[in-house]
Amino acid sequence: MTDLSARHGEDQHAERAGTQRVQRKMAPIVPAQNIAGRALVLVIAIMTFLSCLTFGAVTLVRDTATVWENQISREATIQIKPMEGLDMEAALAQASQIAGEFPGVKSARIVDRDATARLLEPWLGSGLNIDELPVPRLIIVTIDETSPPDFAAMRAAITPKLPSASLDDHRTWVDRLVAMARTTVTIGIAVLALMLAATVLTVVFATRGAMAGNGHIIEVLHFVGAEARFIAREFRHHFLVTGMKGAAAGGAAAVFIFIVFSWWSSRNMATPQADQATALFGNFAIGSAGYLGVVLMVLVIGALTAATSHVTVVTYLSDIDVRQPDAG
Repeated sequence: MTDLSARHGEDQHAERAGTQRVQRKMAPIVPAQNIAGRALVLVIAIMTFLSCLTFGAVTLVRDTATVWENQISREATIQIKPMEGLDMEAALAQASQIAGEFPGVKSARIVDRDATARLLEPWLGSGLNIDELPVPRLIIVTIDETSPPDFAAMRAAITPKLPSASLDDHRTWVDRLVAMARTTVTIGIAVLALMLAATVLTVVFATRGAMAGNGHIIEVLHFVGAEARFIAREFRHHFLVTGMKGAAAGGAAAVFIFIVFSWWSSRNMATPQADQATALFGNFAIGSAGYLGVVLMVLVIGALTAATSHVTVVTYLSDIDVRQPDAG
């Protein structure tokens, strides 16, 4: 009986020792939670938030510029300035009739007094009397994009009969708009590249800091035969999780900002301020392509964090191999 008890005690002791060895074996090389890790998550979240905001802003400008370009290319404007002795209503009707006779013109719509007053309301306030102000009146000419009219001939037909009238086909504005959109997109891409570069450098310093805190463990593992791939894989996994946490938090914050602005724009659509903001930036909705871009940005930053830490660890271990023969 005594022998059985002793043997049972030895088995329990061996089982506990085996469990402790397994626990020691499963202990991570890089601490899962530390001050540096939490700070890195916060930094990556901030970088991802700014990167997603930049990407979303570029998407808004590009989409709005495309809408502007399409709208401008579909329309031309006839402007008639008030003159002494000019019957404005008759002049508007005459110019509209002349423009409507040209091939390639779908319609010629006169902007009435109320619509003209609404256009001036953000600057001059409400309750305007257009007849008491020297305000030009407009005619919106809708054109066929596939077969536009001869604008030079239209000007030649309108100007002799109505000297105060002028035709604007918006070609100059279209060229400027395209140039502005391309410049904005280029600047946004450059800023985005700088932010990604800053993220990479941040991860490099964080990885080196983690390795400095665990350098003795890494060197012991390396010297007893642990492969560089195993050590690098442990660091890569740790920083992949860290990077994905920060990137997901930053991406979610950016999406929340865009949703809030889109909601605010839709709720304040009737105010002059919202009308002007909508005219410049659309409804602040980046669309499905924009949200997909945010998701891709989160994945790219997470993968970039893991790849950067992997390269840093491999380089560090290579330096150890180079220093070892010199030490010997």
